[in-house]
Amino acid sequence: MATEVHPEDEILGKAYDARLMARILRYLKPYRKLLAVSFTFLMLQTGSQLLGPYITKVAVDGYIANSDIAGLDRMALFYLANVFFGFIVLFVQTYTTEYTGQRAMHDLRMEIFAHLQKQDLAYFDRNPLGRLMTRTVNDVETLNELFSTGVVGLLGDLCIVFGIAGMMLWLDWRLGLVCLAVFPVILYASRFYRRRAREVYRESRLILAQLNAGLQESIAGVATVQAFGQEAKMYGRFQEINTRYRGVQLQAIRNNAIFFPVVEIFSAVTIGLLLWYGGGLTLQNAVAPGVLVAFIQYIQRMYQPIRDLAEKYNIMQAAMASSERIFTLLDTPETIGNPDRPKTVESFRGEVEFDDVWLSYRPGEPVLKGVSFRARPGEKIALVGATGGGKTSIISALCRFYDVERGAIRVDGIDVREWNKQELRRHLGLVLQDVFLFSGDVAENISLGDERISEDQVFAAARRAQITPFIEKLPNQFKEEVQERGSTLSQGQRQLLSFARALAFDPGILILDEATSSVDTQTEILIQRALDELLKNRTALIIAHRLSTIKNADRILVIHKGEIWEQGSHDELLAQGGLYARLYDLQYRGQESGGGVQVGPIS
Repeated sequence: MATEVHPEDEILGKAYDARLMARILRYLKPYRKLLAVSFTFLMLQTGSQLLGPYITKVAVDGYIANSDIAGLDRMALFYLANVFFGFIVLFVQTYTTEYTGQRAMHDLRMEIFAHLQKQDLAYFDRNPLGRLMTRTVNDVETLNELFSTGVVGLLGDLCIVFGIAGMMLWLDWRLGLVCLAVFPVILYASRFYRRRAREVYRESRLILAQLNAGLQESIAGVATVQAFGQEAKMYGRFQEINTRYRGVQLQAIRNNAIFFPVVEIFSAVTIGLLLWYGGGLTLQNAVAPGVLVAFIQYIQRMYQPIRDLAEKYNIMQAAMASSERIFTLLDTPETIGNPDRPKTVESFRGEVEFDDVWLSYRPGEPVLKGVSFRARPGEKIALVGATGGGKTSIISALCRFYDVERGAIRVDGIDVREWNKQELRRHLGLVLQDVFLFSGDVAENISLGDERISEDQVFAAARRAQITPFIEKLPNQFKEEVQERGSTLSQGQRQLLSFARALAFDPGILILDEATSSVDTQTEILIQRALDELLKNRTALIIAHRLSTIKNADRILVIHKGEIWEQGSHDELLAQGGLYARLYDLQYRGQESGGGVQVGPIS
């Protein structure tokens, strides 16, 4: 079983892309005053770096050479003051840069999150959760590193290099040219390093994507792996990818281990040339000794930014690749948008009409084929049929999680495409078999934090959903924290909580997707009572696999291969002897006394 690598994971990115950088900088525009402060202090910090060696030159030539102790004391204090000043400006520059980057990345994360919330379910079908998490968290953090270390650091390094070059040429152009003579060779070595680093970076990204995908798959399927005794095989597969990743990382380490000593060699060669040539001029009294000392300090400070080239290059390249993926996500259009002028109803009645509805998740593969039916206000309609027949697709189309290709779905006579999505969904109460509970307490999971739902409404909804006795036994009652996805609650308790949630939001149309299965007999009775309360005065669409649970529905639609094959009451469909009758025979003929959760009053 091969691990698939998504095309987005192969995005390599240049070390600098003007188009992407211009777009990234737009997020800094609201904080341009802070950027101006940061840039000002960056220049001051560069000036402090350039001033230190010059102070040394003045101290040597002006005071040490003349045995002026008092003047030397003043220069020493001046040097210390410059060091302290450099510390202050570096602190302000670093803080403002980091602060600005964090604010900008906060805005970017919020934009990504808001954009994801607007996407239709088909988008999430195509994009795994782990990849979207990486975009929102890891890739944004990589961009933050670009602001805090990459761009500012690179700008500071360039200022230092050109500033030092200028100072050396100003102090003595002959010594300056000697010191700069080896720079073409350094630039060639840096170009060779960048090319090697780019190749290693690309390979490491591809292997890391496989490593993450394999790890996620192995952990998610750990129960299957253990059940079939495949631990050794999965260990071997992970070890193979992990070994490849270690190899490519070691290659990056080797490149750095070669590049850094090369820079040190050039630094030592430059100082050697300076001592040989500059020392000769000093002996001839053509150059003051202090100038020679200042040049040695300048050389040491000039080569530090070059040593940092490896880190800066990797940061810039990673940031460009991350920004490419982020903007690809943000440029994905919202396929199911709100109309410019959405229609509304004065009084919601709860009528649902499907008119020749066709729906496909993939082009040319329709999952709904000409589905037509009408649910009158307050009518209870059950959807039954084999798995994959199209029942859930009908619900998804009604909620407008997907847009239909042909036909129309109308709620209270208005096409769902003409509703505001959020307003439409406030009238739809969706209760699923797999109940999703969020982090937070019990009350928050009922109200979902909606300020329109008061505490009294939460209590009333829990009471009507038959779950208050259970909640009152909890140590903190309604304030009891719910563990991840409600792992400490039983299936029935989670189901009753979902009923309470639906009652709290009080929708006009209720959608039950096999919401009454997998519970014990005692809980089944509670669920039935809660269900009776939930169905009062509401239109309901009920998906059921256990046919005994929908005997009392007003109408039953038999969905098969994306079409409505039969419809009628339970007794009418049994009398027809068609698909419903065959399904019922398979499940419950001869076992009718076993019953189940009835849709309607308990007899």
